[in-house]
Amino acid sequence: MNIYSKSFILVLFLFVHQVMAQKDELIQLTDLTKIVTTSSHQITPDGKHVIFVKNFIEDKGKEQYAYKSQVFISNLEGDIEIRPLTSSEYNVSSFALSPDGKHLAYTKAKDGKAQIWLLPMNGGESYVLTSDKNGASNPQWSPDGKKILYSSTLPLWSIDGRPEWEHQRPGRSYGDEPNYKAINAGIGAEEIKPNPDGNLEELRAWLAKNASKNDPKVIDRLNFLGERDLSPDLYFSHLGVFDLEKKTSEVLTQGFQSYFGATWAPDGSYILASSLKNEEHPDLTSHTEIWKIDLGTKASEVFFKLENHRVGNPKFSPDGKWILINGQNIEEPSYNQSMIGLIKPDGSGFKWLTESLDRSISSGEWTADSQSIFFTGGNQGGNSLWKVNISNGKIDPIITGPVGISNLNIVGQKMVYSLVKIENPSEFYTANLSNKSPKQISKFNEDWLANKKISKPTAHQIKTNDGFTVDYWVMPPVNQQEGVKYPTVLQMHGGPSAMWGPGEGSMWHEYQVMAAMGYGVVYANPRGSGGYGKAFQKGNYRDWGDGPSSDVLGSLDDAASKYAWIDQDQYFLTGGSYAGYLTAWIVGHDHRFKAAFSQRGVYELTFFLGEGNAWRLVPNHFGYPWEEGVKEIMDYNSPQTYVQNIQTPLLIKHGDVDYRTGVRQSELLYKSLKILGKPVEYVRYPEEGHELSRSGAIHRRIDRIGRIMEFFERYVNHP
Repeated sequence: MNIYSKSFILVLFLFVHQVMAQKDELIQLTDLTKIVTTSSHQITPDGKHVIFVKNFIEDKGKEQYAYKSQVFISNLEGDIEIRPLTSSEYNVSSFALSPDGKHLAYTKAKDGKAQIWLLPMNGGESYVLTSDKNGASNPQWSPDGKKILYSSTLPLWSIDGRPEWEHQRPGRSYGDEPNYKAINAGIGAEEIKPNPDGNLEELRAWLAKNASKNDPKVIDRLNFLGERDLSPDLYFSHLGVFDLEKKTSEVLTQGFQSYFGATWAPDGSYILASSLKNEEHPDLTSHTEIWKIDLGTKASEVFFKLENHRVGNPKFSPDGKWILINGQNIEEPSYNQSMIGLIKPDGSGFKWLTESLDRSISSGEWTADSQSIFFTGGNQGGNSLWKVNISNGKIDPIITGPVGISNLNIVGQKMVYSLVKIENPSEFYTANLSNKSPKQISKFNEDWLANKKISKPTAHQIKTNDGFTVDYWVMPPVNQQEGVKYPTVLQMHGGPSAMWGPGEGSMWHEYQVMAAMGYGVVYANPRGSGGYGKAFQKGNYRDWGDGPSSDVLGSLDDAASKYAWIDQDQYFLTGGSYAGYLTAWIVGHDHRFKAAFSQRGVYELTFFLGEGNAWRLVPNHFGYPWEEGVKEIMDYNSPQTYVQNIQTPLLIKHGDVDYRTGVRQSELLYKSLKILGKPVEYVRYPEEGHELSRSGAIHRRIDRIGRIMEFFERYVNHP
């Protein structure tokens, strides 16, 4: 061997060593701030570019972060060049491209209110169009590009007239006291002098004046709990139109009902929109209908309704002959699958298209020939893409498997979509309608992931004794060594009808952190999960504890029988929301876990009926506690019933203003365990609601994952 050969081998060795060393970088807690997603993809009319929203986190230094949503444009052909259309100094919540592709309408704040802005695509500064006192959002161009439809939100007290339903305060009627919220806003005038020592009218006026300042908050609603605060006021979404030629806005709808999911008719003469059935108080119904609003007369009327169903989100076919709609039977809302269907513009010819698929479907995208609809839906651990032929109802899979498809847009023979993969939490691609030779457009995450070592899940199934097939996945520690046993975390999803899998991106970072820190991860979709059809989803009816816990524990047992590296003496457990419930249920019945972390859960079901804004889960899954036999079933299924049996060290977490499950749930569980002298710790996050792990303050999201791992590390023995 000559000196040149030796030199070449040395250089090659050093290069390979460097590449391998680079690949040894592990996912860190703060890598959460590097994850980028995209949304609202819209292909330009000529098919050459795509406009989209880039969602990312800005690191301001000193552990200060900010969420950002910025509009970008990218070419779809040739060398990819991505550039911003809006500034990162403000966030954009929605946008729409004009039919000729020359202008971009988008929503951003002005003077504290969302308004519609216009950006010329051929260059120039953006400028504000609307100045609606209630704000304006969700722009939609008319077919001729001369008008923009938008939405505004109004409180009940600012609307003239009286609703059709009864006043929700017993013994009271609308108009029997001054409307001080309207008076404070400059609407109307005070007619009765408030006086606590006066007559009944004056006393009521005085009480109403106090209530107008939310001191006290007077509640007459059933759904009085918001996400992070009380919601005593009703709000209604209404439609307006901005005329670009006249440069004026015009109100289209009014009254005590909301209009949403609106779309233009092909000739621009009317609007179709979703609306709650307005004969009933909005808190007392989930029955939605499709309404028609005439632009000339402003008259509105029911266009299409279906008994015992939600229907809405109309979307005309390109040829104008059909209208695509979404719908769901609401007789069993927790279990019936959402579907897409068709109706003709005259209101006839209604038919469902996806009933046979037995999957919950999102809204679809028409093909240019008006003969097919592409749509997505959760499916066995992924989010699949299908096509349905509107003539014969034939459904064909386009993209399935352990990936997640979302943000679909179609123009001509080209489509764009976001893709979640095991190797990458989000990028977007373009392809033809058969998805042949898809082309990756973005590399927002690919770049920072290039040197990271990733744990990849392997799929498995178990068959339960009562006939269910349960999918589960196993992720090894990233630096796993042959012959060594590792601690393993059983991760569980909430919902309870959520679904996890390699195609679901919300847990990507948390799983990778655990694998990087030397833990294996096992996660399953127990009975009750979405993505497997109605029968599987209904498998948890009146059974939140026994059945689902046996599914996830059975998955863990099966994984241990297949993987020698799983240390069966070092199991850990965690989950949030319904899975916070399931964590507490399991440790009250099973003592195999070294430590567990129960997050934002519910632990006493009767209590949950009164406290959380997700309270309808109780009657939908169990019934009401005053019905015969139901209270006993709810008590049996409440983890609080078994609190004295808990031996596992437990960390409990909740947000201070979590109104979805109710923070008192966690206080009850913690205080009970503390009284019993059990090993328990409680973490309360200030200013945080139920969505902390997904959209809370970024430093608290990092803290949450770090706190999980620190708690587990107290009880682990690493190899």
